[in-house]
Amino acid sequence: MQSNCTAPAITASNGTANERVRENLADFSTDRRVLVLSAMAVVVGSIGALSAYVLLTLINFITNVAFHQRLSFLPTVPEGHHLGYWVIAVPVVGALLIGLLARYGSEKIRGHGIPEALEAILLGRSRIQLKVALLKPLSAAISIGTGGPFGAEGPIIMTGGAFGSIFAQQFHLSAAERKTLLVAGAAAGMAAVFATPIAAVLLAVELLLFEWKPRSFIPVAVAAIIGSVLRVPLLGAGPIFAITAHSAVTGTALLSAAWIGILAGAGSSLLTMLVYACEDAFQKLPIHWMWWPAIGAVLIGVGGIIDPRVLGVGYETIHNLLRGEIIGTAIITLMLVKAIVWSIALGSGTSGGVLAPLLMMGGAIGALAGQWLPGHNTGLWALVGMAAMMGGTMRTPLTAMIFAVELTHDFNVLPALLVGCVTAFGVTVLAMKRSILTEKLARRGQHITREYSIDLFELMRVGDVMDDEAPMVSHSTRISELSDMIGKGDSLVASRQGTIIVDEQNRLAGIITRGDLLQALRKDQTGKTTVLEAGTRDPLVTYPDEPLHAAISKMLQANIGRFPVVEPENPQHVVGYLGRAAILSARMRVHEEENVRQKG
Repeated sequence: MQSNCTAPAITASNGTANERVRENLADFSTDRRVLVLSAMAVVVGSIGALSAYVLLTLINFITNVAFHQRLSFLPTVPEGHHLGYWVIAVPVVGALLIGLLARYGSEKIRGHGIPEALEAILLGRSRIQLKVALLKPLSAAISIGTGGPFGAEGPIIMTGGAFGSIFAQQFHLSAAERKTLLVAGAAAGMAAVFATPIAAVLLAVELLLFEWKPRSFIPVAVAAIIGSVLRVPLLGAGPIFAITAHSAVTGTALLSAAWIGILAGAGSSLLTMLVYACEDAFQKLPIHWMWWPAIGAVLIGVGGIIDPRVLGVGYETIHNLLRGEIIGTAIITLMLVKAIVWSIALGSGTSGGVLAPLLMMGGAIGALAGQWLPGHNTGLWALVGMAAMMGGTMRTPLTAMIFAVELTHDFNVLPALLVGCVTAFGVTVLAMKRSILTEKLARRGQHITREYSIDLFELMRVGDVMDDEAPMVSHSTRISELSDMIGKGDSLVASRQGTIIVDEQNRLAGIITRGDLLQALRKDQTGKTTVLEAGTRDPLVTYPDEPLHAAISKMLQANIGRFPVVEPENPQHVVGYLGRAAILSARMRVHEEENVRQKG
């Protein structure tokens, strides 16, 4: 019989047992090991910042060479070139180089980086190869520098994460600790590129860590802080999109922000479908995937002729949207051409990020709608649109909201950003089962869930789910007699895989499982062997007040499936039985809380 309340043994125990429970239970499972990881995170954060500097410097150099035929590391944009229609050849040459790097170097450099980082964390035990760390920034720099309509955040997340993983692999660390340093490197790289340390940490929590624990949060925060500090001497101080602060947002403006969020959420869903429609189209081509980026690059070049602002990262265009300097049909042209060339390029499997393009397209949606909203403040609504597009597409509303604030240092718009991001997030969650990031993993036969919750097994005690009536037999019982009891099926012993063995005083003497019984019957066909001889003496036990998670951990470590439950003060007094069926029954509570609807 399953008990739905705390076992009587808990109330019968004295103060010593309660003190033991209080000493063993804690809000978090983090120990001093976090200090070691935090010290390592300082090194990883430094590497992430240097990786960001190298990546951006490479992008600047390749852009200067490809579009302006000069050897320079100074920041520049593809606009203002004098190539004419030859501009189409520039992204094609870059795409051919990327195809060669992917085919003969590592196929993992294809794509925008974040799904690959997720795959390494979830399936690769947070191990990334050195060649990926070297080839990913090179391929991304070639792609963006030759006009690819991408951002640097996806590649730097993959690159910083790769170096974090490589550093972690030099030490004796667990897979969870390697994951922490991998994500720390990714967060440091993002903080260095955008001068957004808080958003980098939030992105780690919402997208990469798949947990909310001090053991990982603290080192990741340390690395992000180091990355943002080193950005100042390497790349300059932020914000990278400095604008005049807007006035405080009114209640009417919050309604407008919700409307922008709905538009951005719908646009996000359409973009995701367009990207994967393009990917499906490339999959049907009767040529090797190495050539796909070059085919997509032809259309990128055509898009660059229509509107040169769609080429490259486009930070200056984003800044212009935030200042309200792009209006009318120019916004529509920018938004449509950028969406088409970005979707085609990303679908072709080239290397580049998603964040900067999302900011540009979201800003265009906000600026376009802002022309008809009260106040006609296109810059304000461009900012809300950017955050909403990012939050909806990547399913990271908190990151998007803080990211927009750190990019502009405009704290007055925070309420509007919250409304826009949450609205867009709600639209995309209801409209699409998977995001643009997780869809790629799903197409590879993998599945992840992005919902965080407290582990049910940490909350519940053994006494909440154990069988109060334990299956027991005397130590003198023969195995033939136990076999008959199981065969008849009319006793508690018959319904459980294990049977507790007790002595004359009804004290715990051992445990025998069905497997033990079968082995004993094969050795002794007469069945005269006693259950104590066939079973296990001095078995592992658990206690009614022990967290269910701790009991499960002991089961896994010992490779067993059941425990006698005994009193803490009298370990030979059996008060219950814990088996796998009882553990699974704990899940029923969650199912009922989620699905059973009734009046209070």
